[in-house]
Amino acid sequence: MAKVIVVGGGAAGLVAAWRAASLGHDVQLLEANNRLGVKLRISGGGKCNITHGGSPRALLEAFSRPQARFLRPSLLAFDNQAVLDLLHREGVETYTRDNGRVFPLDRQGSAGAVVAAFETLVRRAGVDVRTGARVTALRGQAPRVDGLALDGVPITGEVFIFATGGASYPETGTRGEVLGWLKGLGVPVRPWFPALAPIPLQCPRPAWEGVSLREGELRLAAGVTGRRLSAYKGDLVFTKAGVSGPAALELSQAAEQARRDGAAWLTYAAQLEPAETVEAALLEEQRTNPRLLAATWLQRHLPERLVAPLLQEAGLERDLMLKELPKAGRKALVALVTALPLGEPQPVPLARGEVAAGGVELGAVDPRTMALNGWDNLRVCGELLDVDGPVGGYNLQAAFSTGYAAGSILKN
Repeated sequence: MAKVIVVGGGAAGLVAAWRAASLGHDVQLLEANNRLGVKLRISGGGKCNITHGGSPRALLEAFSRPQARFLRPSLLAFDNQAVLDLLHREGVETYTRDNGRVFPLDRQGSAGAVVAAFETLVRRAGVDVRTGARVTALRGQAPRVDGLALDGVPITGEVFIFATGGASYPETGTRGEVLGWLKGLGVPVRPWFPALAPIPLQCPRPAWEGVSLREGELRLAAGVTGRRLSAYKGDLVFTKAGVSGPAALELSQAAEQARRDGAAWLTYAAQLEPAETVEAALLEEQRTNPRLLAATWLQRHLPERLVAPLLQEAGLERDLMLKELPKAGRKALVALVTALPLGEPQPVPLARGEVAAGGVELGAVDPRTMALNGWDNLRVCGELLDVDGPVGGYNLQAAFSTGYAAGSILKN
């Protein structure tokens, strides 16, 4: 039996502590916040998107190839069904949406019920849980960690598991400082980079706050006339500062990279057919329904709240009929529904991302155990790893699976 110190009481840390204790180890869980699972409680917009309902293979395909190769052993050892089985046994009922995202039933405190279930598992397994316990230093040099400093007080152990999260939502305690400690010990790391975050715009439209664009595609180009860099089909919602919603979150990392590279431009295609096809359909509408208002046609593709300001920007009168629409006006309408200009992104905030890209390089970690190469007693898991999947429960599943692997410590 080993004395195992788990640092971080989020998704990965809770599973790692439970797993290690269930194997008979003496486990102490240190959480800087005054309660466990703070970020878990706000995931999925506060509803807790626990995981994704696809097969393990489908889950792995959602990640980049290097990340999928790394996650494969841990995900197969502790997959989404294993997570749900645990929760169901603790009385947490779940359902799967049409898009595959798995949530607890919509009840007051549903996200808290998920955290409570994991906390029950941890305490039942005999884990010594200490909240309000912020680790301030890591002592040792390869191949062994000697101990930790907890508010200046030394803490010793035989195995150390770090599950401290990334650098997004610092108010939840995920400040990312552990990555610097590991880098100082010679562990290969990638700097934190914003991911799955709202995108601020250079010219936001605060008057449109709350308006959603649905079932279209957000597109990123290298400047107004530059080549397309990326695209994502999904909903978009306007905020005071820019745009959010699934499409914005998915493209935020690419948008920030393009911005740093010198040129980034965002558009949204409410109509996915080529502009030529849309224009041909509009010409036919002009022929067969000449008295139809241009505003009415535009409202078929975009929310009513946007029609008047967009017509004004295009220099078109709201009561203009299609028979009065000039060629330039026709092309302007087509452009609005096939490439609505959103403009240049501003710096994407690292702190507001659902996850942070970057972390410990995957090549430095054993994917079966989460042990750091060259270290006998140091393991890392969860968002501290350089893993960032899409929106939809994938990142939480990666945290659960890598936490399970980190806690699977064989007895000597």
